[in-house]
Parts: sequence; structure tokens; C-alpha cells
Amino acid sequence: FSHLAWVQTDRKSGGLGDLNYPLVSDVTKSISKSYGVLIPDQGIALRGLFIIDKEGVIQHSTINNLGIGRSVDETKRTLQALQYVQENPDEVCPAGWKPGEKSMKPD
Repeated sequence: FSHLAWVQTDRKSGGLGDLNYPLVSDVTKSISKSYGVLIPDQGIALRGLFIIDKEGVIQHSTINNLGIGRSVDETKRTLQALQYVQENPDEVCPAGWKPGEKSMKPD
């Protein structure tokens, strides 16, 4: 139910809005265990976010304690930076980079 509420809530109100991909539920806790976010004695998972590319490689991960939420805007910015460096492999995005801002060339 929380996934449904999240996608039915506008981004300006803290939700995701319309998505072009599915959200995953982990009823058996196998995914959270595999990614190291499961708290076994409590049967719950820390707040984990993993961005995985088409080759199955984790490009970004964030794990927060239970009381700390995640920022949809920061996740979107991170995705945009990942897409930018994939399209521009000789460049890097500095901290806080946003589309349209200057990137950097590593030494």
C-alpha cells in the first residue's frame, strides 16, 4: 500500500508521481538480506536505495537508519549525474552537480 500511495502523491508533496518502472516489494526479505539492509532480529530493513545499471552493476547506494528519510530530489539529481557521465565518459560531475552546470575533466 505504501508504494501505491508514494506513486499517487505528487513530487512537490514528497511523492514520486508517475513512474515508468515498477517498485519492488520484498515480502520474503530475500532482497533486503542480499543487499545487507535487513535487521534479522527485528525482521525489518534499513532504508536502502540502490541504483543499478543495465549491466547489473550498482552505481549508487544509500542506506539510512530507520528514522531518516530519503530525498526524491537528491535521487533524481544522482540519476541525472549517472546518465550524464555515461553519455560523457571523459567527464565527472562534482558534488551537488545539476544538469546544465559545468562538469569536470579528471586529471
